[in-house]
Amino acid sequence: MAVETVLTPDQEAEVARQLAIIRRGTAEIVPEDELVQKLRESVRTGRPLRVKLGIDPTSSDIHLGHTVVLHKLRQFQDLGHQVFLVIGSFTGQIGDPTDKAETRKQLSAEEVAENAKTYVAQLYKILDPEKTQVVYNGDWLAPLDFAQVIRLASTITVARMLEREDFQKRFQDNRPIHVHEFFYPLMQAYDSVHLRADVELGGTDQKFNLLMGRHLQREFGQPMQVAVMLPLLEGLDGVNKMSKSLGNYIGVNEEPNNMFGKLMSVPDSLLFKYYELLSLRPQDEIEAMRREVEAGRMNPRDAKMQLAEELVERFLGPEARREAVEHWRTVFQKGGLPDDIPERRVAGEAQWIVKWLVDLGLAQSNSDARRAIQEGAVRLNGNKVTDMDVQYRPQDGDVLQRGKRQFVRLRTE
Repeated sequence: MAVETVLTPDQEAEVARQLAIIRRGTAEIVPEDELVQKLRESVRTGRPLRVKLGIDPTSSDIHLGHTVVLHKLRQFQDLGHQVFLVIGSFTGQIGDPTDKAETRKQLSAEEVAENAKTYVAQLYKILDPEKTQVVYNGDWLAPLDFAQVIRLASTITVARMLEREDFQKRFQDNRPIHVHEFFYPLMQAYDSVHLRADVELGGTDQKFNLLMGRHLQREFGQPMQVAVMLPLLEGLDGVNKMSKSLGNYIGVNEEPNNMFGKLMSVPDSLLFKYYELLSLRPQDEIEAMRREVEAGRMNPRDAKMQLAEELVERFLGPEARREAVEHWRTVFQKGGLPDDIPERRVAGEAQWIVKWLVDLGLAQSNSDARRAIQEGAVRLNGNKVTDMDVQYRPQDGDVLQRGKRQFVRLRTE
């Protein structure tokens, strides 16, 4: 029978404080009672928890969706715990199969290394570099010999792997599942074994992988980690997870006016989820603002503006925030046009307006362009375009606009 850790009243208060901070914005903690016990032991002994977050640098940039879990990692840092940022120098070459309907294209070691260079610098916009231990899982995964790999594979059954929804769906649809994809969750779990992690962070889509860490630690005779899972942040379309491939993302290195404008276009329905997961404001302030908006005493636009100012300043600096606010007010509140409209040289022949929107990068497809026109989001020289069948002949200096952020000035050849 486990012996209950006895704490002083001050120590009990500290455990409660830390637990409240960890719980904020968290979707699930598995199991929470074990986290409480780990926190109690940490407070009693002064030994910090070993907290792990794994990131595969499969692209060169991070967006606000990535920062949700990074903010939680920063909270663990600020609470005095030992943070391990695991760069997937080995796992990144395979790619996480989570939510993928097809096998990922494998990256070379050189591609992963190049992405990692800019990745770490961006992560330090959130994490404290002095308190972050950056490690690369290629350091311990690459040296494993074949016998050790077989030992890892022997700890899990194919049936258990097929419990994963993505693998299960691919199997049912007769789509290929390559054997190396089964090794991804095992390798991520082995990171937890190597680091003797007490806590691992991840999105809710990582639940299978995080629980695999618990499984493998038990197989290796270690205390099992607690999985702390964060919600997935929907992108600007208000539906899908924020993703660069879907074009609904806000990058942490965006040009200030673009970041500010994108944040101002966040759907009202997601406004306070963005506050909950991205803002550093105290929770009681966020709840008070929510009540003001719901009561109609505060315009959601004003709440978005405060969030946009906070995030632009945090990621790009106070001067960027001042410039973005002035740009927004000039262009969108005073009805002006931005000074830095990109120019495109085009032929002077008439063409279907929908085709123009696609060719100029203001729409991803003909259907997307039609939808934008139907929603009243397309303007030509400030005038709303309502006829999607019109043949448009560009004039030198014309400004074609979609929404509040996308402009193109045409220069005829």
